[in-house]
Amino acid sequence: MKYSRLAVDILKTEEQTIYYDPVYHGRTLKVFGIDDDPSNFLAYVAGKFLEKDYGLIFFDTRGKFSREIFDTVIKIEDRKPAGLDPIKMVKEGIMSDFFAAATIIQTVYGLDSALTNKLYADILEGKVNSVQEAAASKETYGEVIRESYTSLDEILFKGEPPTLGRNVLIDFGNAHNAYLAGIAFLIISAAVKDRRRVLIGIDDAAVLFYTTPGSAAIPLLTQPSKRRVTVLGTRYTADSVLKIPGPALLLYTDPDIQTYIYDSNNVPPGELRKHVLKGEGAFIWRTTQIINVEGGELPF
Repeated sequence: MKYSRLAVDILKTEEQTIYYDPVYHGRTLKVFGIDDDPSNFLAYVAGKFLEKDYGLIFFDTRGKFSREIFDTVIKIEDRKPAGLDPIKMVKEGIMSDFFAAATIIQTVYGLDSALTNKLYADILEGKVNSVQEAAASKETYGEVIRESYTSLDEILFKGEPPTLGRNVLIDFGNAHNAYLAGIAFLIISAAVKDRRRVLIGIDDAAVLFYTTPGSAAIPLLTQPSKRRVTVLGTRYTADSVLKIPGPALLLYTDPDIQTYIYDSNNVPPGELRKHVLKGEGAFIWRTTQIINVEGGELPF
C-alpha cells in the first residue's frame, strides 16, 4: 500500500509496520487508553510531525506535556488573567472576524440570534469593545450575559491577548472550573481553526468536550481540512468523542470498555476484535465498504 508523506508508524508486528495516514484513513484520529498512554502517544506523534515541518497546537488538561518543543505556552488558571477576550483578539488580528467573536459570546451566554445580531452591530459600530463592556451594556444582550457572567469569566478575559506562535501549548492543569476551561478552549480553537500545516493535539478530549462551549469547538478542530491533522487522546469513552468521524486507536483499557469501543465503531464480533494488552494497540479504520482492525505493539 502506498502512503502519503504524512503517514506515521503507530504499531509494529514481526511482519509489518502499521501506519496512520491522515490522507487515506481520515484527518481526525481518536486515541483511547488509560493511565498516561494517550498522552505518551500524543507526545510521540508530535515529534513525528515536527520532523515533517508541521506546527503544533496542543491542549493539555493535565499539565504534563514537556514545554521544550513549544514557543508559546498559555496557562489557563482559575482567577488568573489570560487575555482571552474574543473582541480584543479580533482587534489584535489574533482571531478572524467580529462575527466569530459575537458567536462565541452567544454560545457561552445563551444569546438568541436577534440579540447576537444586535451585539455584532454594536461591536462593528464601536459601542462594545470587550466582553466586559457587552456584559455591562444596558441593551437586552447585556442583561442576558449578566445572568451567568461571573468574576471568573471577567478575569479570564482580562489582560493583553496572547500572541499565538507556531507551536502552542495550552495548559489547563490548574484550571479546576470545567466550564471556564471550555470557554478558553472554544476561544483558542476559533483563533487557530484556519491554520494549516499543523497538528492539533487534545488531551483529554472528553474533558474539554464536556461543556457547551467545549462541544462547540469540536467542528472547528475536526472538520477535515488539507494540511491539518487532529489527534484526540482520552481516558474516557464519552459519546462526544466516539461519534466523531475518523479512525480510532484502541490502547490498553478495561475489557468491557474495549467492547464498547468496538461496538461504537461497528466492528463485528469475532476475530477482528483483538484484545489489547499493555504496550499494544488496535488500529480501527474503514473504507467506504469495509472495516479494518490491525493490531500490534506501540513503537515507543
